[in-house]
Amino acid sequence: MNTEKATFGAGCFWGVEAKFMRIPGVKETSVGYMGGKTLKPTYEDVCTGSTGHAEVVHLTFDPTAVSFDQLLDVFFKLHDPTTIDRQGPDVGTQYRSVVFYHSPDQKKLATKKIDELNNLGSFGNQVVTKVTAAGDYWTAEEYHQKYLSKRGQSDCRI
Repeated sequence: MNTEKATFGAGCFWGVEAKFMRIPGVKETSVGYMGGKTLKPTYEDVCTGSTGHAEVVHLTFDPTAVSFDQLLDVFFKLHDPTTIDRQGPDVGTQYRSVVFYHSPDQKKLATKKIDELNNLGSFGNQVVTKVTAAGDYWTAEEYHQKYLSKRGQSDCRI
C-alpha cells in the first residue's frame, strides 16, 4: 500500500487527533510538535510559547482511500482558521492554524483551498492558516497519544 504523510495544527491536538482517527483511509495518527527551533521539545517547553512549535497531528494516510484535499476539508471544518494563535480558550502560538506540507502538491492544494475559502467568504473573516514546509516532527509524550480515546471520549468538551 502506498501511503503519504500529512501534518496539521488546529489548536489543542487531542480533539484534532480524535477527528482524524475516524476518517477511513487514515492509517495512523500521532500528536506532537512541529515548526519550532528547540530540539526535542517537551509539552512544558512548547506551552511557554518560546519554542515556536505548534501542537500538531501527524498522520499517515492511503491516498487511494482519502485524498489530501478531503483531509483539508476536514481540517478546515474542525477549527476556526480565522483566528491567529487561538482556538477556543487556548491562546498562544502553539495553537496556531497551520498546514505543514510534505510535497509541492500538498502546498499547492492547501494554498488553493485557502484561496477558495476566502473567495467564497466561507468563514466571514479571512482564513489566516499558515502553509509551511514540514520540518522536524517531535512526538509528544505518551500520555498525549490517543488522549481522548483512552478516556472513552470522542471529542473535547470545551
